[in-house]
Amino acid sequence: MYKGFVKRVLDWVLSLIGFCVLLPFFIVLTILLSIANKGTPFFFQKRPGRNGKPFYVIKFKTMRDAFDALGNELPDDQRLTGIGKWVRSTSLDEIPQLISVLKGDMSLVGPRPLLMEYVTLYSEEQKQRHEVRPGITGWAQINGRNAISWKQKFEYDVWYVKNISFQLDLKILWTTIIKVFKAEGISGQGVATAEKFNGTN
Repeated sequence: MYKGFVKRVLDWVLSLIGFCVLLPFFIVLTILLSIANKGTPFFFQKRPGRNGKPFYVIKFKTMRDAFDALGNELPDDQRLTGIGKWVRSTSLDEIPQLISVLKGDMSLVGPRPLLMEYVTLYSEEQKQRHEVRPGITGWAQINGRNAISWKQKFEYDVWYVKNISFQLDLKILWTTIIKVFKAEGISGQGVATAEKFNGTN
């Protein structure tokens, strides 16, 4: 009952309330990031959703488009803008994803939507993360976020899929709020965000 219907209703209601409350931040950040990123405040990228169906995730753009002499994209920590670093540390870059929750592409709580290129690298166990809608936050996020290994992230994601409940989602949301204020686990070891998944790490 909860997993199939109630969770979706709560997602829609809470996302609508959340977006209305955060609307002033949304407007101000859109203006500031438009200036910092030369007119492009939003970041769009195709990600796998429930059952692997692709959708476009939307976030505030925290990194500038910058390349080296050979045309290769510079590392994340070199592309992160000053305001982008602050927006990322406060998790305000996630605000636009409330739109994805309202549309039904995402949930407030669930495994984070990763890159399309990772799908073919998943084991059969890891593929179970796509049995539910991806989330803005999740069990892996409150247990280390980008500071833990990919192996741990996938184990947390699959555990969540097998144990979804109202109580668990409530715990994850509350813990997420606390961790946002503490700015924990935002960066991986030696990188500004997280290292890429290669199927073995």
